[in-house]
Amino acid sequence: MRALPIRLRLTLPFALAMAVVLAAMGFFVYLRVGRALLTSIDQNLRAQAGESAGHLEHGRSLLDRDAASGVTAAELVGPGGRVLESVPAKLPLLSSGATQARVLDGKSVWWSTKVPGRSDDWRLLAVPAHAKGQRAVLVVAQTLAPREDALHRLARELVLGGPAALALAILAGYLLAAAALRPVEAMRRRAAAITASTTGTRLPVPSARDEISKLAETLNDMLQRLEAAFEHERRFVADASHELRTPLALLRTELELALRRPRSQNELEQALRSAAEETERLTNLAEELLLIARSDQGGLPVRRERISTLELLEGVAARYEARARERGRSLVVAKETDAPVEADPARLEQALGNLVDNALAYGDGAVELFVRRNGDGIELHVADAGPGFPPGFVPRAFDRFSRADEARSPGGAGLGLAIVELIARAHGGSAAVANRDGAGADAWITLPRAEEPGIVTARRADPMLRRSL
Repeated sequence: MRALPIRLRLTLPFALAMAVVLAAMGFFVYLRVGRALLTSIDQNLRAQAGESAGHLEHGRSLLDRDAASGVTAAELVGPGGRVLESVPAKLPLLSSGATQARVLDGKSVWWSTKVPGRSDDWRLLAVPAHAKGQRAVLVVAQTLAPREDALHRLARELVLGGPAALALAILAGYLLAAAALRPVEAMRRRAAAITASTTGTRLPVPSARDEISKLAETLNDMLQRLEAAFEHERRFVADASHELRTPLALLRTELELALRRPRSQNELEQALRSAAEETERLTNLAEELLLIARSDQGGLPVRRERISTLELLEGVAARYEARARERGRSLVVAKETDAPVEADPARLEQALGNLVDNALAYGDGAVELFVRRNGDGIELHVADAGPGFPPGFVPRAFDRFSRADEARSPGGAGLGLAIVELIARAHGGSAAVANRDGAGADAWITLPRAEEPGIVTARRADPMLRRSL
């Protein structure tokens, strides 16, 4: 059954149901027609009994000449079961003693039986009557042969017409199923023609607002999401390739220059330092790409523990203090607010480190690190006093390979803020950036507040663990 086309799978149950319905309707019609014909015969017998009783009162024959045509019979039975009169003559006794007794008690009795000397069935009615001053039983009978003939003809017509009607119903059901599935077939053909090179192609949507049109709209939405994901991955691969090509080219150039002619020890050290810097850049970029790939494959794993946000900010400030002094900058941690969170300290240090690194690279003045409570959330802010974010950058700040200023970029790949957002979402929070009211930029991570009080601890991420991230 499963190997059959859907059209046949829809048509076969419909055909079975129609066969049952037609058989039930034919049986019902047969019974109703038989009942109606029998009722008509009973009415004729009742009328004939009344007419024959009137004939007895006037001394006439039980049946008129036009009624005594072989399809109707009558007899008058006196006490003791003796036939007083019958039409046609010499008609055998039609009623039994029990029937006669019931009729003499004033009841009318109906029954069907064979009449001796006749080949067909007869319908009989026995009613009370009076003849020659005594009580008697009047029996009138009518043959059932016309009824049987009519029922036989009806049965033949049902047997012949039923399969024909069933065949027409099956054909109509098949055509209706084919018409209903025609839009599905059109969508299938269009879907078979869609490839990676045919972007923007959509499935045809039927004009009728039914389930199939909703299916087509849902599939088109899915195609749009797939195209967006494909385009996102394509751009990601292209940007990653571009970012990898630049340090590789510089590394290759440094090595080729170092090997082109004999060099002094000082020149070789300078070449090795330059190659080491490019190698470090490649390593950082590879780690960032690996982190993003892990997140895309099903979420970034985190190891939660209860930590103090203030101690976390102080640890990040201590890590970047030397780099800030090299640039003539300072790191300031506001100690007015502290709040515990359930988070992975290594991941948070990595995210806050990216924010501090951006503030040192693009901002100016002191870099402020502070905690702010916001409802049920805890915000970890990194702010500076520089020129702020360029217009139009805030909506795409967390896009991968997005830079605020390409012209004066210090060499980053544009993945720092994207990784910050990934880490925030892995903790059930979010990340945001904005320009400060005065001057400078503000970037922060929002995390859920720890629900239950407990021992608040903070630890510096193990260097080997941080390296693995």
